[in-house]
Amino acid sequence: MGRAFEFRKERKFKRWGNMARVFTRLGKEITIAAKAGGTDPDGNPRLRTLIQTAKSENMPKDNIERAIKRAVEKDQGDYKEMVYEGYGPHGIAFLIETATDNPTRTVANVRSYFNKCGGSLGTSGSVDFMFERKCVFKVKPKEGLDLEELELEMIDFGVEEIFQDEEEIVIYGSFESFGSIQKYIEENGLELISGGFERMPTVELKKLNPEEQAEIEKLIEKFENDDDVQNVYHTMSLS
Repeated sequence: MGRAFEFRKERKFKRWGNMARVFTRLGKEITIAAKAGGTDPDGNPRLRTLIQTAKSENMPKDNIERAIKRAVEKDQGDYKEMVYEGYGPHGIAFLIETATDNPTRTVANVRSYFNKCGGSLGTSGSVDFMFERKCVFKVKPKEGLDLEELELEMIDFGVEEIFQDEEEIVIYGSFESFGSIQKYIEENGLELISGGFERMPTVELKKLNPEEQAEIEKLIEKFENDDDVQNVYHTMSLS
């Protein structure tokens, strides 16, 4: 198993918190994708993938349709995707992805979370170099599918690693290869569960003692409970 597999093991804790937060996060992503590439899923690959992701999370059809409609409603404010960087206690680097209609509110909240937990908001680029953005897809296993052969076949499409994780096959690739990998999946009869992006640490994750780890987890919880926050990445080892 490679780096993506180890990274995924590290990420498996307290993800998104609850169903309402999942729906909020996905709804914003759907609105942003529909605004950027159009509201017709057939002509908007990113939107098509997000709709499938939402379905896999049991997001109601009405919620999906409202998120798409929001992209063309004139009285709706625009969501801006903002990334904030900083350090928590014990030298742990943080990168926080947000989608917000009020950046002033969001940056004030992010700064306050850092300050309350003994960290500090950094400047743009202060920790970004510690993370590499990847695309990631999950597909359903298929009888007779050989993962090694699939990986060799998909290398030319930008795939870097494929592995099975419980009842799904996980495919990691370069950020730029999202479209080509999605096209391969759709054209070769693989059943898509979800598709999106993740930031993978490029530095060695830092191990903390239980008390120190609890401090970092408290900060992570503050970020993840903020409706403007989409994803939280850090350099603490969770194992």
